[in-house]
Amino acid sequence: MSVVLPDARNETIVVYVNGELLPRAEAKVSVFDSVVQGGDAVWEGLRVYDGRVACFDEHLDRLFDSAKAMAFRDVPDRQHVKDAVIKTLRANDMRDETHVRLTLTRGRKTTSGMNPDYNQYGPTLIVLAEWKKPIYNPKGIRLITSSVRRNSPSCLDSKIHHNNLINNILAKIEANFAGVDDAILLDVNGFVSETNATNIFVVKSEALLTPHADACLPGITRGLVLRLATEHDITCVERNVSRSEVHAADEVFTTGTMGELSPVLEVDGRTIGSGSIGPVTNRLRKLHADAVRSGGTELPPW
Repeated sequence: MSVVLPDARNETIVVYVNGELLPRAEAKVSVFDSVVQGGDAVWEGLRVYDGRVACFDEHLDRLFDSAKAMAFRDVPDRQHVKDAVIKTLRANDMRDETHVRLTLTRGRKTTSGMNPDYNQYGPTLIVLAEWKKPIYNPKGIRLITSSVRRNSPSCLDSKIHHNNLINNILAKIEANFAGVDDAILLDVNGFVSETNATNIFVVKSEALLTPHADACLPGITRGLVLRLATEHDITCVERNVSRSEVHAADEVFTTGTMGELSPVLEVDGRTIGSGSIGPVTNRLRKLHADAVRSGGTELPPW
């Protein structure tokens, strides 16, 4: 079978696994690790711009909050995790156009099973840094509405950024079969929650609407967009958003570390607005680009 990497440079990357920097082919975790046994892990996606890790502290806040909510024990401290990320970036000489998948698992078990009491070795820390530009077409993407529902807080709190992503994967499978980029998940009440990979914003009469962060993940990029909108006098309201409001919107865009701000040109076969990038989306994309390149955490020289 022929395998083609999205970026050939990633063939020779090294990956951080619990203190060791290992070549891509040798970077592995135990079959007894909780992430293998039950998706029992938390994670963050980081992006590096011009020698700066965007929103580094915000991502680490969420990582540690998620680990606390999951009752992880013996979690490495903040500086240890920061140093691991910087060490990995330095080893790969990555200072731009880089995405980092930062994962903290509950660690290895003494025997297979769900019981966290079997986890007696301490957590596993993985830093996977890849050369990766934003994954969506900058000219715009197409979406469908998935039949898969997003978990409600009564089932699983979306504020825990966990690795058990079957809902998201099933929705992405539907998008793939439909020949579109991603899929919108509704909450259990039928309101728009998020897509399988991103948060979602609707623009109507130059005002922003976005779902409450109840069923959807309160994304870091989502939070940055909300802050930028406030700072630049763009009206933004968090409330329930219906599917028909998305169809009738002037503009729609998605937000996420992996894809930044992506204009949505079509949803469920309906053309959104003029079918091209709208002025509010375009303005916020520029504001976001400036913010992530001037803020965040500056990497040390090497």
